[in-house]
Amino acid sequence: MFRFTLTATDGPARAGVIETPRGAIRTPAFMPVGTAATVKAMLPESVAATGADVLLGNTYHLMLRPGAERVARLGGLHRFMNWEKPILTDSGGFQVMSLAELRKLGEEGVRFRSHVDGSAHFLTPERSMEIQRLLGSDIVMAFDECPALPAPRDTIAASMALSMRWAQRSRDAFGDRPGHALFGIQQGGLERDLREESAAALKAIGFDGYAIGGLAVGEGQAAMFGVLDYATAMLPADRPRYLMGVGKPDDIVGAVKRGVDMMDCVLPTRSGRTGQALTRRGAVNIKNARHAEDPRPLDPDCACPCCRGYSRAYLHHVFKSGEIIASMLLTWHNLHYFQELMAEMRAAIAEGRFSAFEAAFGARRAEGDIPRE
Repeated sequence: MFRFTLTATDGPARAGVIETPRGAIRTPAFMPVGTAATVKAMLPESVAATGADVLLGNTYHLMLRPGAERVARLGGLHRFMNWEKPILTDSGGFQVMSLAELRKLGEEGVRFRSHVDGSAHFLTPERSMEIQRLLGSDIVMAFDECPALPAPRDTIAASMALSMRWAQRSRDAFGDRPGHALFGIQQGGLERDLREESAAALKAIGFDGYAIGGLAVGEGQAAMFGVLDYATAMLPADRPRYLMGVGKPDDIVGAVKRGVDMMDCVLPTRSGRTGQALTRRGAVNIKNARHAEDPRPLDPDCACPCCRGYSRAYLHHVFKSGEIIASMLLTWHNLHYFQELMAEMRAAIAEGRFSAFEAAFGARRAEGDIPRE
């Protein structure tokens, strides 16, 4: 069983529930990234405690190590990483573009060398579907090609057309898998007509959900929002809409405002490992000397374990000392904040006050970090 139900709308903003055999995903949803079968610096039960309903894994990284066949022999990705809730796996297309070496693109697929050990690989839509089946992911992404922006229109058009042919091959290779879902990925860069053509092709093929790809790849927030102003409406209203690789808290709020249901990004975990806490009032750089004797929590309004039990002074100390607990605590706080942000938006949509929420969100961030008295 895989079913999406809209429970409330407020303008284009939507709240709903995705039902899967492994549990419900409340939308709008933020998916923590567990690229290599782990959310960095977090235990799975700690990730669940933040309120996350679903994690993201990655085909490219898991095919390179430990290998999809090995994961399958060990009982699948859920058992392997001790996560019982749903998992979405990215198809590997973006990572092939951004990480792989000696990449050679053709109609059949992509030949490349691993950035890990230089080994040769050939990834096709059919092999991507096979890997994601071996992993046992609940939501499978179609294999696509994602050029970096800016790029010439001809390049974007050719890439989109190739991705649509690969979308059909992904659909054919996925087959009939009850309880598992396949999402198609809209491409077209910043070109409205190409986005429309892509959406039409995907709808003709038919998918369980639809992703908006080819954004958050260097175009800037204004351009991204410009595309989202029309791109979401091109996709079926009765299916989940997933904006890939986003983002910053203000990106997330802006995306939900424009009708996006799902997002993922490495930002909360990467920021935690580099000493940055993401709060209601913006980012706090715990490396700064002004925190060295500050007894306050990161955010007095936050109920996460980091804010309940540890001071800014302690966090500054353990980060400067290179202690692992610094990454653990800051990541825990960041993921908690992101899930709290999603919960606040779900409530605001359900109560018809999303505009008021958005205004309050912006006002808090404009105030900045609370100064010491």
